[in-house]
Amino acid sequence: MASLIGYSDLELAINTLAAEFHKAADDGPTMNTTQFQTMISKQMPAIAKTVESEEGLGKILELMGVQSGQNISFENFWKLINSQALQLFGTMRKDKSTKCTCLLQ
Repeated sequence: MASLIGYSDLELAINTLAAEFHKAADDGPTMNTTQFQTMISKQMPAIAKTVESEEGLGKILELMGVQSGQNISFENFWKLINSQALQLFGTMRKDKSTKCTCLLQ
């Protein structure tokens, strides 16, 4: 494994997101819904309960732009990360006058 010394916390976080996605996808470019649910239950406990039900999983897949029967790409996963970042920012920020208007295009 290459040394990650000299990278910022943000760069390390992005690397972790990508590494965890590909590990859950068995090093493939996409993952199926079972792999996705397993990864979410281990890595994102704040939304793990949501994906346990078929209805909740369907809502999350729709949020990510995943069509029925389609595997989940990192691009799809990144949409979920964007959504969670906006939600967590709103919940955790100390300065309530600051609003995040980040949009994924």
